[in-house]
Amino acid sequence: MDHDDTVVNSTATVHYPSFVEFMDRYYGGTQYTLEDYFTYNFDPGVLAFFHEMIGLSDAEMKAEEQFWRDYVEDHIPPVFPGIRALLWDYKEAGGIIAVISHSYGDYIRRDYRADGLPEPDFVHGWEVPLERRKPLPDSVFEILDRFSLRPEEVLVVDDLKPGCDMAKAAGVPFAAAGWAHSIPAIEQVMRRETPLYFKTVEALRKHLELD
Repeated sequence: MDHDDTVVNSTATVHYPSFVEFMDRYYGGTQYTLEDYFTYNFDPGVLAFFHEMIGLSDAEMKAEEQFWRDYVEDHIPPVFPGIRALLWDYKEAGGIIAVISHSYGDYIRRDYRADGLPEPDFVHGWEVPLERRKPLPDSVFEILDRFSLRPEEVLVVDDLKPGCDMAKAAGVPFAAAGWAHSIPAIEQVMRRETPLYFKTVEALRKHLELD
């Protein structure tokens, strides 16, 4: 499982509000809406969005990241409706829950505890070295090896293309999580990438045959 906007509703409730507060405090505000924030983080990506579109320098980027980290410390994103039951039922059916995310591992574990989710069996977050981080397939290969799984026994669930690229590179199935927003441009890209596009958590639940 990815974490942000797959398990927890974090962009709308944490990341975007943090961005707005940062811009209000230091740059007199921002014209970018939540939909813009979703769209531009998807394409051209978060670094290009901050550097090229907003125009932050490297030093300003570091200041923004620290502001975000301080904000995340005090703001726990809510789990999406249906995710808690899905993960518990999957775990109780013998499933293994692995989290591969661009959030930090300590925040991921904190969110799982705070939201009453089962303890993940495996977590790789932003702290993983760049040369092994998603979208590279190393984390998936480690999961396959650690839990003695075949590629067809794994399903990567992610709302963004790096998760899809990682799954393809590792040769495992991929499902797109489409329940965090309703932005046509993002949905069109993800539907082109995989036949397993789930607009609701319930649709993923049915695919996993948990009922």
